[in-house]
Amino acid sequence: MKKIVNNPENVVDEMLEGIEAAHSHTLKRLPDSNVLVRHEAPVIGKVGLVSGGGSGHEPAHAGFVGENMLDAAVAGEVFTSPTPDQILKAIKAVDSGNGVLLIVKNYSGDVMNFDMAAEMAEAEGIQTEQVIVKDDTAVTEEEDRRGVAGTIFVHKIVGTAVEEGLNLKEAVELARHTAGNVRSMGVSIKPSIVPASGKPGFILEADEMEIGTGIHGEPGMERKPLKEANRIAEELLETVLDDLGITAGEEVAVMTNGQGSTPLMELYIVHRKVAQLLEEKKIHLKHSMVGEYMTSLEMAGCSITVLRLDQTLEPYLL
Repeated sequence: MKKIVNNPENVVDEMLEGIEAAHSHTLKRLPDSNVLVRHEAPVIGKVGLVSGGGSGHEPAHAGFVGENMLDAAVAGEVFTSPTPDQILKAIKAVDSGNGVLLIVKNYSGDVMNFDMAAEMAEAEGIQTEQVIVKDDTAVTEEEDRRGVAGTIFVHKIVGTAVEEGLNLKEAVELARHTAGNVRSMGVSIKPSIVPASGKPGFILEADEMEIGTGIHGEPGMERKPLKEANRIAEELLETVLDDLGITAGEEVAVMTNGQGSTPLMELYIVHRKVAQLLEEKKIHLKHSMVGEYMTSLEMAGCSITVLRLDQTLEPYLL
């Protein structure tokens, strides 16, 4: 295993120190915690917005702390949910008396710990709501779907909306509407390696790819011979569009997301084909995002996320 780290047991703590050092003008780390908050938190008169999860997905979630996005991000250990106590610290730090919304990815540990933290916050008189994101179409049963890169669209849209004055009830409705209209599908050509274990989550031969991988180094739903970028784009996009039921004349936003070590060159090649396919289908691509937003350490591959746009959602992406 080759990694640029010191002691593998200290990677999260040292990463958070580095994030604070690099972005001290916009965020700060709460003492004795794995919580990063906006410098001005709590923002008076605004609903607080908190997300988080296991580390290893950077820039998610700390990279999205700031104006028009998150008020706080809570970092667990690598691929491990943050504890309820840490989440509670984030809730209390961003509450201005207008309530706090938690945006949670659908993993058992995250759901359980954020739920416990919400109950603890309510017991202290802080109105707290949760929205769970389930955008991964690789999982057949909708209730079991994982929260992956589509979570970033929820952060962005709701973050902008609460900055403009939406109350907690309205923010919950908007978050659920966004989550209900976003889907993702990923493919990997190289696994990730958790620093503490030093072993890959799965093994791929040089001529293989894994369809439907998640963001925690877990294997996907199917292993196939490696295809060229155009064929990969077609397979991922068709799966997502079919699941959303998007047809000609509709408008969408698309995120072509890198999984950690995929060159931007390759992501743009994939996105090129996605744009061509949408044009052929007469589906209007109104917003594009290409880059690394929700990663899995050094995993190589990409995911395609599609958000169906309407008059409610599109203004918050401008």
